Amino acid sequence: MKVEIIGRETIKPSLPTPSHLKNYKLSSLDQLSLAIYGRVVFFYTQNDVTSGPKQKSQQLKNSLSETLSHFYPIAGINNNITIECTDDGAPYVEAKFNGPLSTFLELRDDPAVIDQFFPAAIQSPEASTWPLLQVQATFFDCGGLAVGVCLSHKVCDARSMSVFMKTWVEISKGSAQTVVPVFDAVSYFPPAEQLSLPLPAPGSNKPGERITKMFVFDKQKIADLKAKTTGYRVQQPSRVEVVTALIWKCVMALSRCNTAGVPKKTFFVTQAMDIRNRADPPMPEHSIGNLFTVIPALINHDDENELELADVVSELRKAIRAFNENQAKRLRGEGALQVIFEVVKQILELFGRDDTDGLMVTSLCTFKLYEVADFGWGKPTWVNILPLEDGASKLVALMDTRDGGVEAWVTLGKDDMALFERSPELLEFAIQNYSAI
Repeated sequence: MKVEIIGRETIKPSLPTPSHLKNYKLSSLDQLSLAIYGRVVFFYTQNDVTSGPKQKSQQLKNSLSETLSHFYPIAGINNNITIECTDDGAPYVEAKFNGPLSTFLELRDDPAVIDQFFPAAIQSPEASTWPLLQVQATFFDCGGLAVGVCLSHKVCDARSMSVFMKTWVEISKGSAQTVVPVFDAVSYFPPAEQLSLPLPAPGSNKPGERITKMFVFDKQKIADLKAKTTGYRVQQPSRVEVVTALIWKCVMALSRCNTAGVPKKTFFVTQAMDIRNRADPPMPEHSIGNLFTVIPALINHDDENELELADVVSELRKAIRAFNENQAKRLRGEGALQVIFEVVKQILELFGRDDTDGLMVTSLCTFKLYEVADFGWGKPTWVNILPLEDGASKLVALMDTRDGGVEAWVTLGKDDMALFERSPELLEFAIQNYSAI
């Protein structure tokens, strides 16, 4: 189960960046973003027998070079105020896996094995300067392929990565119509010389030893969850809402069972949210940069009465509705950055309290990565976003399954995970040993 590196090179833009675009200013949200890599890896079975590893690798490199001409800041050097668009390019790693893709997919729930298919760790110092993009193509003995992408969070959020991937695959297939990225984030959130976020107060929400495991909710189980939550309080719940609510409900139950330390009275979940279509008027869908915020939903629950799943979904919706009604309208004015600061300050204060318990949730389910990531040899068999195991102690990353279900990567403390994976309500809907083959 080892990946062997067989080659490295740097891919540069196919065309030089024009002189008037050489200096790209970061927005204030870009400046505040963590210097980490956002990562995604796509696994492909051998569907095209006419092209082997050499042909596919060359196709990836040629199309990546052309794509970098459209995404010129990604090929530059960042100093957290500006990116010098000097066409330095992006490292491209070629590797091989000694075994068939089917062997790996049977053991795909091991984060240590999956991590080998990425060219860099999430927390890499180079994510803050250069390279802002790294790519790894790993070929299997059977002709299968994995394409791992690491894109710096200093310049791209999840939506930006989706736009980048869509452009790359369209160029790879020779499409006459490619997505045109818009580099206008700085116009909504102008840069500042000195920016800092308020530090959280000391609290007990500190991570210890943690474990990450995968839980899959297939289409039928999601339909069952929707049926269970639909009613007068919730109309047409989404699959992300019902899966998030179920996991949060089970985590809250764990916290109430833990009698050590200060009793938890307030439970919260943070939901990452794209603000492009929340602003009025909306920002362009293909705007590149960090144009998202994180919304907290709170439940005050200190009694023994069991929460209904519909109640939890309702609270998730209430938090989004409150943001849309009270804060989203300010995203296109001078107070736009203040909106983000208000939300971040609230979250940091919650994490700093001893009587709270928080769960951080991020979802890529709206980006349709299975649909967009066809380089010309078919849609991926499996897509993964191995989550960061650092920071808060309770994390959830949601991703599509190929057949329309939801894959949840859950990170919890060792003791909490032992209880969580045995939760009767979770096991009613979730599958652990789910095959991607």
